[in-house]
Amino acid sequence: MKNLLSLLLLASLASCSVAKDDELSEEQAEAVMKAFQDEDYSKVIELTDGLEKGSSWERVRAGSLQRRGVERFFAADIDGSIADFDAFLAIYPEEDPHHWQRGLAYYYAEEYEKGKAQFERHQTVNTQDVENAVWHFICTVRTPDGDVEAAQKNLIPIEGDSRVPMAEVHDLFAGRGTVEDVLAAAKPNEDNTLSEVEKNHLCYAHLYLALYFEAMGDDAKMKEHIRKAAVDYKMDHYMGKCAQVHAKLRGVE
Repeated sequence: MKNLLSLLLLASLASCSVAKDDELSEEQAEAVMKAFQDEDYSKVIELTDGLEKGSSWERVRAGSLQRRGVERFFAADIDGSIADFDAFLAIYPEEDPHHWQRGLAYYYAEEYEKGKAQFERHQTVNTQDVENAVWHFICTVRTPDGDVEAAQKNLIPIEGDSRVPMAEVHDLFAGRGTVEDVLAAAKPNEDNTLSEVEKNHLCYAHLYLALYFEAMGDDAKMKEHIRKAAVDYKMDHYMGKCAQVHAKLRGVE
């Protein structure tokens, strides 16, 4: 999935310097700015509680809620993560279609209907992302009336995602590809040196194979692949950390 809301966080820093003096005392303003710059987002949220709607400091609060929601997700605090994302979106409801992170959290909270709807809204602003189609699929399968065959027939069509091994992942979830195709696409060069790019391809391949087998109800194969994504080919970007969250929640070490 693609990075989200980084511009908002940068704007949050800028807004610290232009906020009206009468909204917070000078001492309070300095404390908020220091907490934000120290990435102590809980402190920022505490210090900005009770702001008036439209306050110049509201952007800082929103950015802190978003960032703490991410931190909580990475810590596998799924309910806390959703609470922060909800609070962020209460301030900026127009950001809802962009918020695929809340969709991931909904999946792990077993809020599959909400997750399905979140990814449908995200599709309207990110039309060529295989990952969005896959997360929509795995939420759909787990809704009360969901099943694999129907989810395959209704898999969101994606044609423009050129990332390795996303085309093969999409074909797998559509029922026209194989696990071997995904692994072949992500296979590193045979030079006995695993580059960061190759490691990243393998992380993504095994994460989505794990999600595929979870959707198919094969717990053993899910664990085999999530261990590779979260441990053997560990990456520190959002989806790499998502693999680690998945492993933790499923008891895979």
